[in-house]
Formats: sequence, C-alpha cells, structure tokens
Amino acid sequence: MDEQKEIIIAKIEYNWEACFLEIPEFPIKRGDKVVIETQNGPEIATVSGITRSTPNGADIGKIIRACTEEDMKKREENIKREEEAFDITRDKIKKHNLDMKLVSVHYFLDENKIIFNFTADERVDFRELVKDLASVFKKRIELRQIGARDEAKITKGTGICGRRFCCASVKNELAPVTIKMAKDQNLTLNSSKISGACGRLLCCLAYEHEAYREVKKRYPSEGTTLDYEEQKVTLTEINILKMVATLRTEDEINIQVPLERIPHVVEDTIRSENKKDENIPLEKSS
Repeated sequence: MDEQKEIIIAKIEYNWEACFLEIPEFPIKRGDKVVIETQNGPEIATVSGITRSTPNGADIGKIIRACTEEDMKKREENIKREEEAFDITRDKIKKHNLDMKLVSVHYFLDENKIIFNFTADERVDFRELVKDLASVFKKRIELRQIGARDEAKITKGTGICGRRFCCASVKNELAPVTIKMAKDQNLTLNSSKISGACGRLLCCLAYEHEAYREVKKRYPSEGTTLDYEEQKVTLTEINILKMVATLRTEDEINIQVPLERIPHVVEDTIRSENKKDENIPLEKSS
C-alpha cells in the first residue's frame, strides 16, 4: 500500500466496485452520492470514507459533481431501460442458441454505452449477438464475461449469516480464498457449509485467517508427538476460539488442556513434517 494524501473511497452503485477519488472542492461525507468519471462513462457512486492508503498502482479518479435530483431521475429511467433490455437480450441469446447466462444490463449515466454482463462455462463466440444487439439499441455495446463471485457482487443478496454478501458490502476487492484457510480454522470441509451463494468459498474465511495463522505458528503443528505427565501424547487439534489444545494418549483417550501450556515453537523447522515425531516436553498440571 502507498502512503499518500487523503483519498476518497467510493463504490459504484450498480456493481459495488471500489474506486479511489481525489477529494473535491465541495464538502463531502460518507454516504453521499456523487457522479464520477470512469473509463466507460459517468457513473453514480456512494462515498464510503477517506483513506491515506491505496493499493499499489490504483488509478485515482475524479468526482464530477455531487449527485443531483436530475441524475437520480436519469438513473431511475435507465433502470427501467435495463429491465426492458434484459428481456430483449435474453431472447436474443436464445435465438442465437448461445450457452451463456445473462446476469445484468447496465446503461451508463450518459446513455452512450451499454454493458451486458454474463456468465458461461466456456468461451462464447458472441460476435453475431453483438451485431444484433447494436442494431436494436443503437448504442455502443460491450459484452463482458464475469465469474460466479462477480455475479454475486452485482446481483447482491443475503448470506447464510443473515447479512448482505461481503462482496457487495464490505469488501473493496475480491481477494483469493483458499481451502487452506478453512483447514487452518478447523472448519468442516463440507462444501455446503463453507461456500457462499455463488458456489465459491465464503469471503469471510479470509477475515480471521491471518490471526489464526499467527497464533498457530507459535505452537507445534497438529500431529506432533509431545511428552505429557510421563506419557506420550499426540497434539490432534488447536482450538483458537477456546484457546485449548486436544491431546490424544496412546490409549486413544482425548485430553483437553489450556493452549498456554503447550510449549511455543522456537524454530519454524519444528513445524515441518520431518519433526512431527519429535518428543516435545509439555508442562505438567499443578
């Protein structure tokens, strides 16, 4: 992240994409709606806040003006156009027998360009479709293939937690989420429990992953053999939320002890696979 002057963070309303903008000459606060300039044309965005840190290489845009009643009226008119265009486009897709799913149609504020977002399992040859749509709408046309997570970001909705999708509310960008994050948090690997409505891994798995990783790297890895009260035990689980460790004796009996009684790892090499069988003394209970 680059440290620099204060920058406005705003999110484009139709797809909730984060953008970074210069502070305008007029007063502005969180929640204000503004018209910003994008590569494709003017858009309405909602101000999220102010920051001094922006991603490396991020473009810093400009706010054209505070959103007016005329702008909001135009946006309402465009929404109606988008609904009509959606039905027309879906029929055109069927006519051309294309294996693609239309997600959204978006008119820019100046109506000079229309973006059609769609998903598909494979690349789609939509050249004839573009010609057909251009002849109908008489506008600049762009068909954009997006992924499942971007689809959820555009369509929005409510997650299993009862809150709005992270991708459409709190996240500035869609960062990678891996199955290792679920494993590090000792979560069940049942896909129905760790996947969002988009079918991909839950965005929230990434929120606390760093904290889990920092705590776990202080201790021997799960599977390590320890000495506990004059017997060998195996560290089978580290529960970060409860701050307890589960030990399994040679008689297959599970014992739970406070995590603070597990010796800290001095060197990262102790966590490697070739150290799992090393006996590490464990503090006895008083």
